[in-house]
Amino acid sequence: MNHRCPRCHSDKTRSHGYYKRSSDCKTIARRYCSNCDRSFSSATTSSCFRQHKRRINYRLAELLSSGVSQRRSAILLRVNRKTIKRKLEFLGIQARVQHFNFLKELNQEDLSHLQFDDLITIEHTKLKPLSLSVIVTKKRKIIGATLSEIPAFGKRAAFSRLKYGRRKNEHYQKLRELWQTLAPMLPTEGRVDSDRHKNYAPIIKSLLPNWEHRCYEGLRGTAAGQGELKPNARDPLFSINHTLAMFRANINRLFRRTWNTTKDPAALMNHFWIYASFHNSRLLKS
Repeated sequence: MNHRCPRCHSDKTRSHGYYKRSSDCKTIARRYCSNCDRSFSSATTSSCFRQHKRRINYRLAELLSSGVSQRRSAILLRVNRKTIKRKLEFLGIQARVQHFNFLKELNQEDLSHLQFDDLITIEHTKLKPLSLSVIVTKKRKIIGATLSEIPAFGKRAAFSRLKYGRRKNEHYQKLRELWQTLAPMLPTEGRVDSDRHKNYAPIIKSLLPNWEHRCYEGLRGTAAGQGELKPNARDPLFSINHTLAMFRANINRLFRRTWNTTKDPAALMNHFWIYASFHNSRLLKS
């Protein structure tokens, strides 16, 4: 425990007894600062400060990263659904911080070969599609993602316009912003793989002019791979396709056939970053 006061940064502190934290029954040492006449402990500067059910944070992150819904998590952890909703937002913020620190630890060699693609999901109904753009390394480490609103396409386009009006197409703008954020930390030269989507090549060419951009023909997915894995013996986009298939298998609201649809895009991104942190730290340890 740091003996310096977190409020006034004075080192004129002394032991001030102990207290038992009710949220997890741990005994915490308390110190007193004679400079600002206030007490503090190691919990004062914790991100979980004043949380009543901090004991479920770690377990909840595991459940949400393993295909368990929010309602079922509430039952398994014996808490209210509102608690799970608040924890989802808190854990999403913490996961973003962990991801920022994770990016700092990556070396330039890991970032020299990237793959990216879009995963199509929905907001409450198939008439309101969303595009989750994801960038991974060759070793399947997730380094960036963004969510964009897109208009319905195919046979549903006319029904979508009739019921919800014309939807914005944010795909190009959001994808460009994502690459602009990542570009400063990438090496000056490298290789990026993708399919032949019309928005990809202009973005890579303008933001990463010294990078090689290889485009591959999109292939029909296999049923066992949730539509993301391909049946070919050698898939040139295996890293991104396998990662997207893992999203489908482990994030409950992204299942192909499910009633757990996303009602709030912000909640989807919180859920995604919780899984991304679990994916990078637990599933890909090397």
